[in-house]
Amino acid sequence: MKVELKIGLASCSIASGALEVWERAEQLLSEKKEEFKRRNLQVSLGKVGCIGMCHNEPILDVCYDGKRFTYGNVGTADVEQIINQHVLNGKPIEEKILISEKKEYDYFSKQKKIVLRNTGLIDPEQIEDYLQRDGYKALQKVLSELKPEEVIEEVKKSNLRGRGGAGFPTGTKWSFTHYAKGDTKYVICNADEGDPGAFMDRAVLEGDPHSVLEGMTIGAYAVGANRGFIYARAEYPLAVKRLRIAIRQAMDKGFLGKELMGSKFSFDIEIKEGAGAFVCGEETALMQSIEGKRGMPRPRPPFPAQKGLWGKPTNINNVETWANVPWILLHGAEEFAKQGTKLSGGTKVFALAGKIKRGGLVEVPIGTTLREIVFDIGGGIEGDKRFKAVQIGGPSGGCLPGDLLDTPVDYESLKSAGAIMGSGGMIVTDESTCMVDIARYFLDFTQKESCGKCTFCRIGTKRMLETLERITRGHGREEDLPLLRELAKQVKAGSLCGLGETAPNPVLTTLRYFKDEYDAHIKEERCPAGVCKELITYSITNRCVGCRRCVRACPVGAIRGEPKQIHEIDQELCIRCGACKEVCKFNAIEVR
Repeated sequence: MKVELKIGLASCSIASGALEVWERAEQLLSEKKEEFKRRNLQVSLGKVGCIGMCHNEPILDVCYDGKRFTYGNVGTADVEQIINQHVLNGKPIEEKILISEKKEYDYFSKQKKIVLRNTGLIDPEQIEDYLQRDGYKALQKVLSELKPEEVIEEVKKSNLRGRGGAGFPTGTKWSFTHYAKGDTKYVICNADEGDPGAFMDRAVLEGDPHSVLEGMTIGAYAVGANRGFIYARAEYPLAVKRLRIAIRQAMDKGFLGKELMGSKFSFDIEIKEGAGAFVCGEETALMQSIEGKRGMPRPRPPFPAQKGLWGKPTNINNVETWANVPWILLHGAEEFAKQGTKLSGGTKVFALAGKIKRGGLVEVPIGTTLREIVFDIGGGIEGDKRFKAVQIGGPSGGCLPGDLLDTPVDYESLKSAGAIMGSGGMIVTDESTCMVDIARYFLDFTQKESCGKCTFCRIGTKRMLETLERITRGHGREEDLPLLRELAKQVKAGSLCGLGETAPNPVLTTLRYFKDEYDAHIKEERCPAGVCKELITYSITNRCVGCRRCVRACPVGAIRGEPKQIHEIDQELCIRCGACKEVCKFNAIEVR
């Protein structure tokens, strides 16, 4: 009997210890080779990408006879038990299994996998695995049966909108490039994923790179391009490595290169590694970077479809958009459009992070509510604390409160609430989060990442940040709030690119939905969440038993007291780091 052990080896799983699990499994398979032979077992070890359950990493699958048993939170000690009990003796360890034919995991109950259809199931470094799951069949269909105009029409009918943030109709975008005049045209995959808390593109590139290559090749055929670029973050070394492997394999199989699959169409893909500038996620800045120039946005029009890379017609889509394309062409536009809403077909991948029980990657039909994502899929708030807000759309998005949890996650609904879909970052906050500090954090990010070309973005965000920092230090003034709104208005109106235009969104939405927290900081010089250091005080209550754990933990020696006596904190020395509260076992540290 053939038995496959599959271990998730994406960046998230490796960070959780999966590489040590892999090495232990390799060692055990070598040691037990003779025993496997005696029992007529052919046991192999393989890698897969991220299946999305980051909260249960490392993950190990045991596969045989068409069955799959998924174990979560696997340590090196668990590997030997799984091999001895399950592989050798056929007795699954039920208490450690997350998914089997008898056991479902409700994390996936409301998900629909299209973009993530292969991640976590195939070896991303083996093209044969991709081919076994209908890989490159869509490309074969396109090259043998469809004209470029028919491909574009199919994408239009699917209602696929760009998943990079703006949500522009993909088929319409392709048609602009298709009909643009030019002897040379390009397609680009924007894989410059820079939003804090976002890791959707990384997971796809690490777990299923061929789906992106196939999507780009179909798009290139549709618009008439013979050369493509993947602009990937250099901070994603594993994704870049697997992309390079996938490109070589695709060329060896004839899916890239000259006269693909016996057709007259030729197409090549190159990788360009970005140097970490957030602004290079903006398409015109990205093209400048590929050309070897400083990544800075340029005015539009002309749009890239008319005058893009090196002045030639260029079509740019992000990783998730390209990964949808093969599925649409293989299964049909109508089937894709059944998912989602009337205006937006298909699914959306989100990186669910923050104060959430089950963080990871989720893929849901567009129109699924925030409540379903956070509570039904994500399992609710960590520690069963009170939900406060969800920051959606990254630093350009907005913070939406609890009374908007039933908002459908689609482009129009989020826009009316003051947020944006963005590329798919979704950070959940709880009652311990200060919304003024959240706004300050995201504005600090966008201000530092501003390319500086536009005065309003360069200086306007700086003045906004200074105002927020003053508020969080307890020096805010009542006139600061109208000032923030006015500055936000000017930054939005005066910025050249979408990143500058949306930079004020976290400030505007927190002002809209959490004005009471701003008022507490300004009028009462108090941080209700107990986060802003200069507005809080640590003190020791009579619950203290004098165990001295806090004394040993304090880095500045601010806590004094005799053993078995109530201690006290010297407020002049206290730096409000919270170390004492973290180590206190008697809940004797009070924060006000």
